[in-house]
Amino acid sequence: MSLQAVIARIAEIDAIVQPKPPAPTSAPNGFLAALSGVEHGSALPATPGTGASGALSAAQSQVGVSEQPPGSNDGPQIAQYRTATAGSGVGPWCAYFVSWAAAQAGTPLGEAGQGFGSVSALYDWAQRTGRATPAGSGVQPNPGDLIVWGGRHIGIVESVDADGSIHTIEGNSSNAVSRRTYGPDGGGATGYVRLG
Repeated sequence: MSLQAVIARIAEIDAIVQPKPPAPTSAPNGFLAALSGVEHGSALPATPGTGASGALSAAQSQVGVSEQPPGSNDGPQIAQYRTATAGSGVGPWCAYFVSWAAAQAGTPLGEAGQGFGSVSALYDWAQRTGRATPAGSGVQPNPGDLIVWGGRHIGIVESVDADGSIHTIEGNSSNAVSRRTYGPDGGGATGYVRLG
């Protein structure tokens, strides 16, 4: 591969990993800056789309990211998830994760885009703003919707099978970003949140 081809490829990767909002910074090494926030062994996030599909793409790019050390609620990439949430600290991080994924897609959560560290606060906001759909209402979730279990846990719907089985991606699930599958009831889900 020629030097020009390598430089062109680095420019392509730099364009992929650079966050879209806000406006570009004056840092000359966006590629190296983006790499500094990625855990060893985790994939670089693909350029997400916008809205629900973009949040889902961002979440999919993180499957396998795990706590360092296990059980700590922390790690380099988990610290990145916290940056999408105002006033966040080390602790349970499933709401940080969905806040991060939504922000990556240009659809930040909260009235001021502040994200949420609390599942209850996130679902309360969704109910106030008409984004929440209670489970059992007959409305099937869509890929990219958030799935909520009371005030305890939240994830992102990846797909829904013809039989109603729901596939999710969840942060802080077995100390990692993990894929899970539930029956049509979403494993006792409380409701769903539409992004956008």
